[in-house]
Amino acid sequence: MAEPGRWAGRSPAKDVIRAEVWDRLVAAGVGIGPVHDMIPTFVGADLAAWHLAQHPAWAAAKVVKTNPDHAQTPIRIRALYDGKVVYTPVPYLTAAFPYLRLDPAVLAADGISFELAATAQGFLQHGQRVEFEEIEPLDFCVVGSVAVSRAGGRTGKGAGFADLETGIFRALGLVTDKTPMATTVHSLQLVPDEAVVIESHDTPLDLIATEQGLIHTHCTLPRPGGVDWPRVRPDQFAAIPFLSALRDRMTAGAEP
Repeated sequence: MAEPGRWAGRSPAKDVIRAEVWDRLVAAGVGIGPVHDMIPTFVGADLAAWHLAQHPAWAAAKVVKTNPDHAQTPIRIRALYDGKVVYTPVPYLTAAFPYLRLDPAVLAADGISFELAATAQGFLQHGQRVEFEEIEPLDFCVVGSVAVSRAGGRTGKGAGFADLETGIFRALGLVTDKTPMATTVHSLQLVPDEAVVIESHDTPLDLIATEQGLIHTHCTLPRPGGVDWPRVRPDQFAAIPFLSALRDRMTAGAEP
C-alpha cells in the first residue's frame, strides 16, 4: 500500500480510498507519469474528454472552468477548439493571483497554439491573469478527481482546492445549482458509492466521463451556498497568498 498522500490526515476514510485508487492505476499500468499524491494522468484521457464533449451542456457552454492538472489537458484543448473561453486556476493556487483566462480568439491572433496554451506552462505564460471577481459566469465546470462514485461523490488529492474554489464561485454568483459539475477519470477510479461520502461542503458531480463513456449521476443532494470561512483551514490561508484578502473583500459589511 502506498503512502496516502501529502495532505493525508484530514479525512482518514478518503485517504484510504485515494491510496487504493493510486495503487490500482499503477498496478494496471494505465497511469501516465507519477500517479500518487496528485490528480492522476491516465491512458484514455483524450477519449474521456471526447465523451464529455458529447453532452448537450458542453455544446451549449461558452465559458468553461477546468482544473489545471495534466489529466484535463485534453478538455482544455477541446474547449479552445470549440471556441470556448477557458478559466483555469494557478496550480495549487500559490501565485498572488488565482486564475488565468484563455480566449481562443486572442490566442489565435497571437499565433499561440491551443495545444501549448492548454498545458500548465502554456496557460501560465499566455493566459490573462484575473481575480475571482473578474471571472465571467461559468457555463460548465470540470474538476479533477482521484476517486469518484456513480452517486456523484468525489475526492481530489486532499488539499480542498476544488471545493474552496466552487464555494467562492457560488458566493459570487458565478456558479448556480444548474451549472454542470463534471470530471474526467479512468474507469478504475470509480469506487463504490459508500467509499466517498458526500459531505455538506462538497459539491456533487453531475457528469463523470471515462475512457469507456459518460456517466450521469442524477445526484439531487443540496449544493453548498458559498464558503464557510470559519471552516477554511489555517494551512490553506498560509499556502494561498490571496485567500485572506479575498475573504476580507467578500465578507466586508457582513454581519459579525
